[in-house]
Amino acid sequence: MAGARFWREKASRYNGLGSKCGVCEKVFFPPRVLCDNCGRKSLGKVTPLQLKGNGTVFTFTVVHEAPRGFETQIPYVVGLIEMDEGVKLTAQIVDVDPKDVKIGMRVKDVFRKVREDGKAGVIHYAYKFAPAQSPHGGATPEHPEALAAAQSKPMDGAPKKK
Repeated sequence: MAGARFWREKASRYNGLGSKCGVCEKVFFPPRVLCDNCGRKSLGKVTPLQLKGNGTVFTFTVVHEAPRGFETQIPYVVGLIEMDEGVKLTAQIVDVDPKDVKIGMRVKDVFRKVREDGKAGVIHYAYKFAPAQSPHGGATPEHPEALAAAQSKPMDGAPKKK
């Protein structure tokens, strides 16, 4: 990912920052400046929205033949998650045996390592989803960064709670 694009998407990628149209109330993730329903009527009326991080598995698949760089993770689950705010997004579902994932299962977002570029390269992190009943925000001995992320403050660029 190009450096400029990385910084532009930092708030949404790491903090679940979306946007909401002030005209029709449609929610977007990643965030948008204009609503695709309202067009120019929404100009200046689309505001940032912090997604709460909870949702439901809308549909999913189990990946058995992984792309390069993900071979060590197979089998793994990728799902379409319907967030409580109504927006749908695609993400990996972790901390659960693939045979135990069900449509309609409640999930919450967790912060995890996705991959790294070589042994001395950049480590890429992003959101994934874990069953809602996972303890400590999905933190495990293999993924302690999830606990640290759950306890941290929002990054610069995330809207402050009032």
